[in-house]
Amino acid sequence: MSLESARRVLRIEAQAIQEVLARLDASFERAVDLLFACKGRVVVTGMGKSGLVGRKVSATLSSTGTPSFFLHPAEALHGDLGMLARGDALLAITYGGETQEIVNLLEALKRLEIPIVTLTGNLKSTLAEASEVVLNVSVKEEACSLNLAPTASTAVAMAVGDALAISLLERRGFQPDDFAALHPAGRLGKKLLRVEHLMHAGDALPRVSPETPMPATFHEMSAKKLGMTTVTAKDGTLAGILTDGDLRRLMEKHAGAALSMRAGDCMMKNPQTLGPHVLASEALNLMEKKKITSVVVVDEARKVLGVVHLHDLWTLELI
Repeated sequence: MSLESARRVLRIEAQAIQEVLARLDASFERAVDLLFACKGRVVVTGMGKSGLVGRKVSATLSSTGTPSFFLHPAEALHGDLGMLARGDALLAITYGGETQEIVNLLEALKRLEIPIVTLTGNLKSTLAEASEVVLNVSVKEEACSLNLAPTASTAVAMAVGDALAISLLERRGFQPDDFAALHPAGRLGKKLLRVEHLMHAGDALPRVSPETPMPATFHEMSAKKLGMTTVTAKDGTLAGILTDGDLRRLMEKHAGAALSMRAGDCMMKNPQTLGPHVLASEALNLMEKKKITSVVVVDEARKVLGVVHLHDLWTLELI
């Protein structure tokens, strides 16, 4: 019985979204144009379940490059109108289009010359008539078995709100780096980190020249605690690397003679490298696949920028 009910709910909501998809027209483009041209913030408002949808839509707008906040219409009438300013745009979500608390905002919105985009199921409502752009989010039926609780209608409003946010994201040319800048914490932000933000660079970068004696090379590796060192030419380009494993094999093969050698005699040439803009998740996949613990980060001219270590990536919990 429960499975049948669940399938019916999902079928009704999916069908409602398909129907709004089929009737999308130039009004959607006008809505995107209006919100993109907004010099201030996109203020989202709605009451009840529509308000909860509005909070999510506002959060999605903000996280994808469109400054936004949610304004509770009832609170607006008791002082929060001061949050509105010329240059803002209003995105109203109201299925019936007659939500009194929002209707009561119209005078102030007109005074501030704030344009309105309304998501509604009633194209002849007060809010629809007062709006610059109206998006039809009507549904044939709610998924509620009583056809009362907002279900299909809120699913459609949420989907159209997401469509607006992503259309604006694309219009702005919003890129993964921009997304990462707005999501510095949490799993999403970590997945979008690039190795240039994680690498050991500057004084933390182990670096010797090909002429560096092996005792000094040992000291550099021990001091920087990465289990390796880069070997760089005079112009800063990468000549090779030396790892703890290389040193163990060197000592086994040459014993005491290894101490009289130089880094350039013992280094591994043409090691694995990465560019600075590679995603941390890609670097982790590469290192686990190659079974290596460190990768040198170089620029296009192969000049050494830093070293990224496997343990630094593991601590991010990228998987």
